[in-house]
Amino acid sequence: MSRYIGPSCRLCRREQTKLFLKGTKCLTEKCPVERRAYPPGQHGQTGGRARKASEYAKQLREKQKVKRIYGLSERQFRNTFDAVTREPGVKGTNLLVALETRLDNVVYRLGFASSRKAARQLIGHGHVQVNGHKVDIPSYRVTPGEEVRVAPNSRDNVSVRLAQEAATRGQPVSWLTVDGDKAAGRLLERPTREAIPINAQEQLIVELYSK
Repeated sequence: MSRYIGPSCRLCRREQTKLFLKGTKCLTEKCPVERRAYPPGQHGQTGGRARKASEYAKQLREKQKVKRIYGLSERQFRNTFDAVTREPGVKGTNLLVALETRLDNVVYRLGFASSRKAARQLIGHGHVQVNGHKVDIPSYRVTPGEEVRVAPNSRDNVSVRLAQEAATRGQPVSWLTVDGDKAAGRLLERPTREAIPINAQEQLIVELYSK
């Protein structure tokens, strides 16, 4: 499955907002979004001829932004959307809940990785356990009550320690509890939309995929 391997900061500049793809760099003056607050490319700085964005363009940009925040391919993102449409409730909220409860995102939110990309690598290398059992699938859906922890033999992993010490994401979300000393955390409940710290208009994504 294809995955974007180009400069991460270029994606942030394209969406003209911080997607927090580079860990601590995103919070420093070195962040390209702060230094060059215009889209990348030949016409990024001048903007060319100003045009009003169509509804389709707004929907597409919102989908691209959310997809890039969570680091998914188009197929993974669409499959996630298709899966949540069969669940009761608001489709847009269900989509964000599904993305937030992915194992890679939970590991990131708990502070055991500096970015979601780093969390996927940690999981893929077998350093993460769910309820005491190794899980190496980043897309694993964590359910309320499940414990997510760094494997005991991996707690001294340099990247894990640096991520914990950096505290790059501010206050932890209310639906997770974390024990930093044990490098473990637990999903307390299904997150509500208000408790998900993502600046997104998810209804635009629903409208795009509903065409």
